[in-house]
Amino acid sequence: MVTDAEREAADAARARLERLGAPLLERPGVSWGRMFSTEGLGIRGKIFAVVPHAGALMVKVPEARADALVADGSARRMVMREREMREWVVMPDTASDAEWVALLEEAYAYLDAITP
Repeated sequence: MVTDAEREAADAARARLERLGAPLLERPGVSWGRMFSTEGLGIRGKIFAVVPHAGALMVKVPEARADALVADGSARRMVMREREMREWVVMPDTASDAEWVALLEEAYAYLDAITP
Protein backbone atom coordinates (compact mmCIF):
# COMPACT_ATOMS: atom_id res chain seq x y z
CA MET A 1 0.00 0.00 0.00
CA VAL A 2 1.31 3.43 -0.97
CA THR A 3 1.36 5.99 1.83
CA ASP A 4 0.39 9.65 1.47
CA ALA A 5 4.05 10.63 1.80
CA GLU A 6 5.05 8.18 -0.94
CA ARG A 7 2.23 9.46 -3.17
CA GLU A 8 3.44 13.06 -2.68
CA ALA A 9 7.02 12.01 -3.44
CA ALA A 10 5.87 10.20 -6.58
CA ASP A 11 3.86 13.23 -7.75
CA ALA A 12 6.89 15.48 -7.28
CA ALA A 13 9.15 12.97 -9.05
CA ARG A 14 6.70 12.66 -11.97
CA ALA A 15 6.63 16.45 -12.35
CA ARG A 16 10.43 16.45 -12.28
CA LEU A 17 10.59 13.68 -14.90
CA GLU A 18 8.18 15.62 -17.12
CA ARG A 19 10.37 18.73 -16.84
CA LEU A 20 13.73 16.99 -17.28
CA GLY A 21 12.45 14.60 -19.94
CA ALA A 22 10.90 17.30 -22.15
CA PRO A 23 13.98 17.62 -24.39
CA LEU A 24 13.98 13.86 -24.98
CA LEU A 25 10.40 14.05 -26.28
CA GLU A 26 11.69 16.15 -29.18
CA ARG A 27 13.70 13.16 -30.45
CA PRO A 28 12.25 10.77 -33.02
CA GLY A 29 10.38 7.82 -31.53
CA VAL A 30 10.33 9.12 -27.94
CA SER A 31 6.93 9.36 -26.25
CA TRP A 32 5.10 8.74 -23.00
CA GLY A 33 3.94 5.18 -22.38
CA ARG A 34 2.58 2.98 -19.59
CA MET A 35 4.57 0.60 -17.42
CA PHE A 36 3.95 -0.66 -13.89
CA SER A 37 0.62 1.24 -13.81
CA THR A 38 2.33 4.60 -14.33
CA GLU A 39 3.56 6.79 -17.16
CA GLY A 40 7.14 6.68 -18.34
CA LEU A 41 9.37 7.75 -21.19
CA GLY A 42 9.86 5.25 -23.96
CA ILE A 43 11.36 4.88 -27.38
CA ARG A 44 9.50 3.02 -30.09
CA GLY A 45 7.19 1.53 -27.46
CA LYS A 46 9.86 0.39 -24.97
CA ILE A 47 9.98 2.25 -21.65
CA PHE A 48 13.40 3.44 -20.46
CA ALA A 49 12.47 5.74 -17.55
CA VAL A 50 9.60 5.75 -15.06
CA VAL A 51 8.78 7.02 -11.59
CA PRO A 52 7.98 4.19 -9.15
CA HIS A 53 4.92 4.53 -6.90
CA ALA A 54 7.03 5.80 -3.98
CA GLY A 55 8.96 8.39 -6.03
CA ALA A 56 12.53 8.55 -7.41
CA LEU A 57 13.67 7.79 -10.97
CA MET A 58 13.82 4.24 -12.29
CA VAL A 59 15.73 3.61 -15.53
CA LYS A 60 16.91 0.73 -17.64
CA VAL A 61 20.66 0.61 -18.32
CA PRO A 62 23.08 -2.15 -19.28
CA GLU A 63 23.69 -4.62 -16.45
CA ALA A 64 27.36 -3.61 -16.08
CA ARG A 65 26.36 0.04 -15.72
CA ALA A 66 23.68 -0.91 -13.18
CA ASP A 67 26.34 -2.79 -11.22
CA ALA A 68 28.59 0.30 -11.24
CA LEU A 69 25.79 2.65 -10.11
CA VAL A 70 24.91 0.33 -7.25
CA ALA A 71 28.57 -0.13 -6.28
CA ASP A 72 29.24 3.62 -6.10
CA GLY A 73 26.01 4.26 -4.17
CA SER A 74 24.39 6.45 -6.85
CA ALA A 75 21.44 4.11 -7.26
CA ARG A 76 19.93 0.89 -5.98
CA ARG A 77 18.56 -2.10 -7.87
CA MET A 78 14.85 -2.19 -8.52
CA VAL A 79 13.37 -5.14 -6.65
CA MET A 80 10.13 -6.66 -7.87
CA ARG A 81 8.53 -9.63 -6.16
CA GLU A 82 11.68 -10.12 -4.07
CA ARG A 83 13.84 -10.30 -7.22
CA GLU A 84 16.48 -7.75 -8.19
CA MET A 85 16.05 -6.55 -11.75
CA ARG A 86 19.46 -6.78 -13.40
CA GLU A 87 19.08 -3.79 -15.74
CA TRP A 88 16.73 -1.55 -13.74
CA VAL A 89 18.04 0.88 -11.13
CA VAL A 90 16.43 3.54 -8.98
CA MET A 91 18.10 6.91 -8.44
CA PRO A 92 16.78 8.74 -5.38
CA ASP A 93 14.89 12.02 -5.36
CA THR A 94 17.84 13.53 -3.50
CA ALA A 95 20.04 13.24 -6.61
CA SER A 96 20.56 16.46 -8.53
CA ASP A 97 18.78 17.37 -11.75
CA ALA A 98 22.11 16.94 -13.54
CA GLU A 99 22.41 13.38 -12.21
CA TRP A 100 18.85 12.57 -13.29
CA VAL A 101 19.45 14.05 -16.77
CA ALA A 102 22.70 12.10 -17.20
CA LEU A 103 20.95 8.87 -16.24
CA LEU A 104 17.99 9.64 -18.52
CA GLU A 105 20.42 10.16 -21.40
CA GLU A 106 22.15 6.84 -20.65
CA ALA A 107 18.86 4.99 -20.49
CA TYR A 108 17.64 6.62 -23.71
CA ALA A 109 20.87 5.72 -25.55
CA TYR A 110 20.74 2.12 -24.30
CA LEU A 111 17.12 1.52 -25.32
CA ASP A 112 17.59 3.36 -28.61
CA ALA A 113 20.45 0.99 -29.44
CA ILE A 114 18.61 -2.24 -28.57
CA THR A 115 15.04 -1.40 -29.68
CA PRO A 116 14.22 -2.11 -33.32
